[in-house]
Amino acid sequence: MNSICVFAGSRPGHSSVYVEAAGKLGEAMARQHIRLIYGGSSRGLMGEVADGLLAGDGQVTGIMPTLLFDAEIVHRGVTEFIEVASMHERKAAMSEMADAFIALPGGLGTFEELFEVLCWAQIGIHHKPIGLLNVNGYFDPLVEMVRHSVQEGFTGADHPALLSISADPDELLHMLKNKAENLK
Repeated sequence: MNSICVFAGSRPGHSSVYVEAAGKLGEAMARQHIRLIYGGSSRGLMGEVADGLLAGDGQVTGIMPTLLFDAEIVHRGVTEFIEVASMHERKAAMSEMADAFIALPGGLGTFEELFEVLCWAQIGIHHKPIGLLNVNGYFDPLVEMVRHSVQEGFTGADHPALLSISADPDELLHMLKNKAENLK
């Protein structure tokens, strides 16, 4: 596993634990020589995970559509920056470049990106591991909603297993590497 696409909030959230966890994920990825593929922002958790990697001499690729340059201040310190025309191009490029995906706490954009790659895995468009960095139990309600969709017959019983979940960055990376080996 050489690269991971990280979906994360462009805001820091109300608790410093989110910011700390994003930085620790970046540091762990740098230690394991895993390239970050992400949305290219210097703000929020997106910026923190990138800065964590860069502080550890890690490689960071930011991908951002021109229309977001003002709203999500472009991270000028990344290893590689790719400008695209649309959100669709951004997500396609991130997916193509990544060997796995991790969602950190975030808002509607993070949820949308996460569920898109989950859906793609469910229908076989990709066979890449997907993880949740479940800081402070942030994703507990989402995981419960997925379980509820299984109970109500809208999601297959095996689909929740598409998600690897941990609050510890090193453990989550280990889980994703194991899952990547099993998906080969």
